[in-house]
Amino acid sequence: MNFLSDTTAPAHPLVLKALADANDGFAPSYGADPITARVRSRLADLFETDLEVLLTTSGTAANALALSILSGPDETIICHDEAHIHRDERGAPEFFTGGAKLLPIKGANAKIAPADLKAVLAEWPQDFVHTPPPRVLSLSQLNESGCAYALAELDALIGPAKAAGLAVHMDGARFSNALVRLGCSPADMTWRRGVDVLCLGATKNGAMAAEAVILFGAAKARFARLQARQKRAGHMLPKMRYVAAQLDAWLAGDMWLTLARDANAAAAALAQGLSALDGVELAQPCDGNEVFVRMDADIAGRLQDAGAGFYAWPDGSARFVASWCTGIDDVEAAIAAARG
Repeated sequence: MNFLSDTTAPAHPLVLKALADANDGFAPSYGADPITARVRSRLADLFETDLEVLLTTSGTAANALALSILSGPDETIICHDEAHIHRDERGAPEFFTGGAKLLPIKGANAKIAPADLKAVLAEWPQDFVHTPPPRVLSLSQLNESGCAYALAELDALIGPAKAAGLAVHMDGARFSNALVRLGCSPADMTWRRGVDVLCLGATKNGAMAAEAVILFGAAKARFARLQARQKRAGHMLPKMRYVAAQLDAWLAGDMWLTLARDANAAAAALAQGLSALDGVELAQPCDGNEVFVRMDADIAGRLQDAGAGFYAWPDGSARFVASWCTGIDDVEAAIAAARG
């Protein structure tokens, strides 16, 4: 009953097989190998557009590198107050950008409200010499409360951001979970809405360590700069084929979506079962593979005594995360333990 995080889950067997297959013989270095080329082609087909892609091994590296080509050191990146780039990356975005200011906005369910974004854009002008001008809007999808922005909600934020001249970055550490929740295409959730750069995460959904920074539209022209930043930061792996192999297997046959559906279904069953108990209430909507609940101390104690792993969230709630391999037996055992 390990619900601590989807990063605690094992890699999928087909991902490990792909790594073993990639280990056969020699291949060009630094992403010039055939597997990396195949991943780029797969992503272009999935997103229905030409794109550039850079592979790395962690979400923090992906986000920080992406933001470093979108914002200068004397500019501002707008994000939610709960955003991973603000709360959980130890200043990496500021470091990689050379000092860009992160401007967090509070909001329920870790979502930025359109009215609050418009207020910030009005308060922080582009042409006042004393103020670092906003240059990027960063959105997490799923976000840090396990909630998904609906397409209309994305439009209500990206529209004003684009009108103000901002680029849009999407932290997609759990992008696949949001995608299957909304039932839309990858294109409809990204570049067709105005997203310039997506950090697509596979590590939380069956990979061992694999993330892709995807550049759309005009942002593609910054790819050489992105590669240079990756090299300078020590994140350009000589044997990039092993990162590519993970993504190649993950994307093949839509496995990435199947795994996300399985994780979401397990989380939905857990949310339904726990919230039906006296002394438990959902703290956030369950839009993906994360369940946030508030529960009485005795219920939390019974879960812990039964060996259920979950995370105490800073707001006093408890976070349970389902992974691609969370089984119905684990869900039912957790609910039974909570019931007592």
